[in-house]
Amino acid sequence: MIYGYARVSSNGQDLAQQLAQLDAAGCTKLYREKISGGTAERPQLKRAISALDAGDVLMVTSTDRLARNTRDLLNILHAVKEAGAGFRSIAEPMVDTTSQFADVIIAVLGVAASYERHRITERTAAGRVQAKARGVKFGRRAALTPHQQAEALRRLAAGDTQRTVAALLGVDQATISRLSRKQD
Repeated sequence: MIYGYARVSSNGQDLAQQLAQLDAAGCTKLYREKISGGTAERPQLKRAISALDAGDVLMVTSTDRLARNTRDLLNILHAVKEAGAGFRSIAEPMVDTTSQFADVIIAVLGVAASYERHRITERTAAGRVQAKARGVKFGRRAALTPHQQAEALRRLAAGDTQRTVAALLGVDQATISRLSRKQD
């Protein structure tokens, strides 16, 4: 059995073209959803994969309709393979795990995923350096302003309990405890 999966990112887009292509390609059961490919929570994709049996094929019009990046694509291909099924993309005929070259295709996609991950790490690091140079502060914002921290320390020194100071400043006692330890 050939299962088709179609996805669009927003309600403004139309699935009709994808569904027509999948129907023309011989898909006997179609799964469709209007949800971002950036999320792993795609119920119809999960249903399609869980419906696969040995010898079945999951088909898409294009791999970008299935996954946003190579890592996601590899994870989905792994799930399809675990079901004993194959995968085909209409727009990218070389992405066909039912062919003799399936292992080669998956290996090439794995190398691409590794390269893509490396490039993302490089771009993220470069962006972080640029942001720091512009004065962007990273990490969580302090729960207390410097003035509040000084007030908390003054009250602790005057004998107030951490719980009392925390309640007064509207923070958790752990915040006051960390502040107190930092000053010791």
